Amino acid sequence: MDKINLLSKFSQFTDHFHPRVVADLNDHEIKVVKLRGEFVWHHHEDVDELFLVVRGRMRMGLRTGDVELSEGDLFVVPKGVEHKPSAEEECWIVLIEPRGTLNTGNVVGEKTVAAPERI
Repeated sequence: MDKINLLSKFSQFTDHFHPRVVADLNDHEIKVVKLRGEFVWHHHEDVDELFLVVRGRMRMGLRTGDVELSEGDLFVVPKGVEHKPSAEEECWIVLIEPRGTLNTGNVVGEKTVAAPERI
């Protein structure tokens, strides 16, 4: 039972859209990821996905209209809702999602991370 310093975890990597697992919570994983640029449109059929902005700003693209998020903002994408995260400048995000959730949901491509590294 060690404490986790999120800023220290974010300092361990520089790439974007490549989540890392930092903790487990029941049947969920707590992940950290840096965003910069455009991700892919995707959805998670049976999974809600929580995004918490630690540093920077991001846009959650939704077919019904974009949501702008700043430091300290939290947003939950309900299961089945198509979304596309993006950030003009680097943005640090904490994700909480069920263990085994694929970062690209229903889409498999070059940004898919099938087995996130634990840091």
